[in-house]
Amino acid sequence: MAEHDHDLCIRDALDSAEALCARRGARLTTLRRRVLELVWQSHRPVGAYDLLARLGEGRDRAAPPTVYRALDFLMEQGLVHRIHSLNAFVGCPSAREGHAARFLICTDCGEATEFEDEPLQRDLERIGTARGFRIDGQVIELQGLCSRCAAERPVA
Repeated sequence: MAEHDHDLCIRDALDSAEALCARRGARLTTLRRRVLELVWQSHRPVGAYDLLARLGEGRDRAAPPTVYRALDFLMEQGLVHRIHSLNAFVGCPSAREGHAARFLICTDCGEATEFEDEPLQRDLERIGTARGFRIDGQVIELQGLCSRCAAERPVA
C-alpha cells in the first residue's frame, strides 16, 4: 500500500476549493481558506473551538462567530461536513453541493473516512418515497474500528 502524501492531500483540497468557489462566484476569503486548511490538517474531525485555538496561535486570530461563519460557508459549498455525533468538522474529498455525507468513524484513533455508496443511496430514497418522506439531506455516521486499529487490537 502506497504512503499517503498528506501535504499533497491538503494542497489538492485547497486548489479544488479555490476552483469550485471561482466557478460559483463564491468568495473563498483568506480566513475561510485558512479554516479549510486547518480542517484538512488531519483526517480526524476537528471542533470549532480547536480551530479557534489554532487560529489564535498565529496571525489569523478570529472570534468564535467568525469561525462559525467560515464553517457555515464551507459547509454550504460542500467543502466540509459536520459530524453531528462529535460536533466536529471534516474536509470533504469530493466537494460538491447536495451529496450525502456518510462516514466510517474509528472510535480508537478518531479518523473519519467519507464513503459513497450508490446502492445505499437508492435504498434510502426508496424507503423515504415509500413512506411519503422527501429527504432533504442526510448524514450517516458508522462507528467502529478502522482496519489499522482493528489489526492492532486482539480478538477477544
